[in-house]
Amino acid sequence: MRRNIVKAQTLVLALMAGAAFGAVMPAAAKSTAEKPAQTQAAPVIVPHASSFPGAYLAGRIAEIDNNLPVAIAYYRQALVFDPFNQSMKRDLLLSYLTDGQLDEALPFARALKNVPEVERFSRIVLAIEAFNNKHYRTARTNLNLSQQSEMDRLATGLMGAWTFLGEGRPKDALSAITKLDGPVWYDLFKTYISALIADSAGQPKTADKFYAQAVADKEGGSAAPDTYERIIYAYADFKQRQGDKAGAIRLVEEAEQILSGRVILREVRTKLEKGEKLEPQLRSPQQGAAEVLYSLGTAINRGGAEAFATLYLQMAGGLRKNHDATLFQLGDIAAKLRQPEKAIQYYSRVADKSPYKRDAEMQLALNLAEIGKTDEAIEHLKNNLRENDKDNRSYLALGGVYAQKEDWANAARTYDQAVAEIKTPERSDWSVFYQRGIAYERLKEWDKAEPNFRKALELFPNQPQVMNYLGYSWVDRGENLQEALQMIRKAVEMRPQDGYIVDSLGWAYYKLGRYQDAVAELEKAVKLRPEDPTINDHLGDAYWQTGRGLEATFQWNHAIAGKPEPADLARIEKKLKTGLTQTAKADVKAPDAAPENQPKSDNSPQPGSPAAKP
Repeated sequence: MRRNIVKAQTLVLALMAGAAFGAVMPAAAKSTAEKPAQTQAAPVIVPHASSFPGAYLAGRIAEIDNNLPVAIAYYRQALVFDPFNQSMKRDLLLSYLTDGQLDEALPFARALKNVPEVERFSRIVLAIEAFNNKHYRTARTNLNLSQQSEMDRLATGLMGAWTFLGEGRPKDALSAITKLDGPVWYDLFKTYISALIADSAGQPKTADKFYAQAVADKEGGSAAPDTYERIIYAYADFKQRQGDKAGAIRLVEEAEQILSGRVILREVRTKLEKGEKLEPQLRSPQQGAAEVLYSLGTAINRGGAEAFATLYLQMAGGLRKNHDATLFQLGDIAAKLRQPEKAIQYYSRVADKSPYKRDAEMQLALNLAEIGKTDEAIEHLKNNLRENDKDNRSYLALGGVYAQKEDWANAARTYDQAVAEIKTPERSDWSVFYQRGIAYERLKEWDKAEPNFRKALELFPNQPQVMNYLGYSWVDRGENLQEALQMIRKAVEMRPQDGYIVDSLGWAYYKLGRYQDAVAELEKAVKLRPEDPTINDHLGDAYWQTGRGLEATFQWNHAIAGKPEPADLARIEKKLKTGLTQTAKADVKAPDAAPENQPKSDNSPQPGSPAAKP
């Protein structure tokens, strides 16, 4: 199906143009990124709970609702009822950390510094306090954990190295990193931090050696691309300070080939070409320790570990206030976790002169669109394009926002501008042509839409989203039916867990009169996307055509419960009253190339109708 996929993919594609631990995590940490890093939060007033269970449960409910300030307020009430409850203190510690309130977390960190299951956070918080007070020996002591995972050992070991530099002992700092044994993935981080320490200590030859070694670690860089980007930035800054402008530019140009689409690298290269000085990544041991936490936080910022990534990033923020890269990463996590309001807060705090600003503005706009503020989103993106009308990512994002509004005419014009800026289309440009194809298909200009889908597949053969959309469109139009079915099958093979694409295959079978096959695929799609009204509606139609009227009625009612759009709702309600026209006496398996005059049910989607959209 096309509508749901368009809705799900539009902003994702716009964005494209751009670890497991043993600690017990409270719900607060699992929700993550609830508000921007700050040193003090305004008090939250909540109703007074009459008992510990009441306060505790109210706090849990607030966490489930992604409202950390309210959760914290209730947890504090719970602690009044039971001041010695260690679990409650642990939950408050982690809630405060997740919320970026490190000052508020400190008393709980002190109380829990010897509790093994949480000391990986409590002791790091205490070390952060010591770093900020330049009490480096105390910081090093606090970094000694009784139980350590591989990540804990790397984090505390690298932070501990910066305590030696803070004491003016660079040799001991580098030696501490050398002695830090661990798996092979340690290497990139060890080499990078060694380079920063040698650079900070005024040892250019040693720093150059470590920087070059880190840049050469392409495998490590591919596993931790954000850290690799930071390495490139730091080394380019080093080369610029050493008077090697050409070498710095060449370094960034080569990195752009590896980390394609990274706006930061393009901004850095532009600054170097203009002769503008790069801002140093760090100026103190405190910021060096922050870089450790930042690097590890970004490295684990992937599916399932966002809670831990947030904790590391918020702790990094305790050592390096209002750091643009950290704010940007926290915004990214909030956006991934579908918390657009929080993402907007983080992105809006990125400094105007930061190399992250353009990307932050684009992401901010996409999140504004996510909460329905499309006019504001459009203005932000237009401002980006006023500053740089060659920025294809902003064109793609702007087109995506227009598409979300279903303003297909402006979306098509925007994608036309994006294509005009592409001198020689490359694989990475497939999404521009794909999105332009969708816009023209929605405008019912198939003669313009089809060539764009074909171009997208020429650039990116077997791209499942494109195969799904083009294949379904052909089925819907009664054209190239055998090729269309093969395309959709291929897309399903590549994305068997994508309920929308599986639905496309089921609906294609339905349109071809292969109702039993349709039922089989649509049942799979419903299991993958049980909440989707269109998929449930499709399955209801397929059940009806196979004589399973009671089950059809159930699915249509389930579709209504999923809150379909008004036009869909009216059509489903009509089917519940009158059923569908029976289009087949028996379900005989039709050949792949079904006749073009295949009869349609009352619910057959026309181009541009809800059921016709992924």
